[in-house]
Amino acid sequence: MTKVFRKILLVHNDYGRYSGEESVVDQMAAMWIEHGHQVVQLRMSTAGSRDSLVGKVHGFLAGLYSPKGVREMRRILKTERPDVVNVHNLFPFISPAALFECKKAGVPVVMTVHNFRLICPTGLFMRKGKPCELCLEKGHELGCIRYNCEHSLLKSVGYAARNAVARYSGAYRKCVDQFACITDFQRQKLIQAGFKAAKISVIPNAVTATSNYNPAIGKYVAFCGRLSREKGVDLIVEVARRHPEIIFKFAGVLRDPDIVENLPTNVSLVGYLHGEELNAFYRDAAFFVMASRWYEGFPMSILEAALFGKPTVGPNHGGFTEIIGEGDAAIGRLFRPGNVDDLERHVVALWNNSNEIARLGEKAHGKLLREYSTEVIYQKWDDLVQGLLQSIPRN
Repeated sequence: MTKVFRKILLVHNDYGRYSGEESVVDQMAAMWIEHGHQVVQLRMSTAGSRDSLVGKVHGFLAGLYSPKGVREMRRILKTERPDVVNVHNLFPFISPAALFECKKAGVPVVMTVHNFRLICPTGLFMRKGKPCELCLEKGHELGCIRYNCEHSLLKSVGYAARNAVARYSGAYRKCVDQFACITDFQRQKLIQAGFKAAKISVIPNAVTATSNYNPAIGKYVAFCGRLSREKGVDLIVEVARRHPEIIFKFAGVLRDPDIVENLPTNVSLVGYLHGEELNAFYRDAAFFVMASRWYEGFPMSILEAALFGKPTVGPNHGGFTEIIGEGDAAIGRLFRPGNVDDLERHVVALWNNSNEIARLGEKAHGKLLREYSTEVIYQKWDDLVQGLLQSIPRN
């Protein structure tokens, strides 16, 4: 069969700081190009927009309807004539209104669902440090304002309003031909919100994986990610405080300084790592631990740890449950979310059982190759795009 090469338009509003979503968009661009396809991008950025009142008001209004975002979408569709549009984040400067330009042009749209923003204004499904699904249950966004979920009334009103406008306009339901969730947990939540099951696929995030890794048992328990309360870093620190015989190392940007005050001597903060330093951090760890209070989307640290044959201890909710798994297929251990005693039990038991660390690490690496390697995920994306183009003829 002759391979058909496509032109893919990637659409993303970058966040103020480089995030996991930006990383995924960049990886997807590289993935398509590596397989011979052409990639064009519509990128805008939130960086610096919240530094002034004028910028905040601009972001508020653009989230409802962005004239510039609509114009840019119209322009790039006309000049580049992509075969398919892959949308990631639209807020605030592109806005869901730009999706109607794709509909007018007859170009099919696939939306990668990184978080829960389609049904939760903050995108986190979290309030007061715990999972919250109020907006999903009620079918509207007023809860975001009532409970001031963004801890800023302007932001909470803005986030709720832009979600309400997108919902009432039907931008997602009318203009998105396929939603690509990164976990089945997300898919089930969209179905619960009334999105059509037939229009929702599950395509996880990916990493480039090799068949070999060094199975050596490492020297410390590791965490890699944003050092913040919603990530449950304070829970991990408390476990460390209870067990001075275990060494803990945390890599990442510090967001909530109070949670690392008076650190026990067995805890080290190594800062933001990248490149070979990050690889060494993964390689020298015994296993990884994540204690997120919120569901998260698809924690890439689990896959990155698996690259080096390292298992992960994580909370038994959201995407963690299906990625880490249970029983014989598990690639780590699951603890009761928010329960520091249960987290302690799993961390200590694993630390004291090097054979179990090695066994779970082997399972983690095997699952990575089977389900999350770049080649496996590329094939899922290629199949989705081919099927979409066959079912939706161009104008």
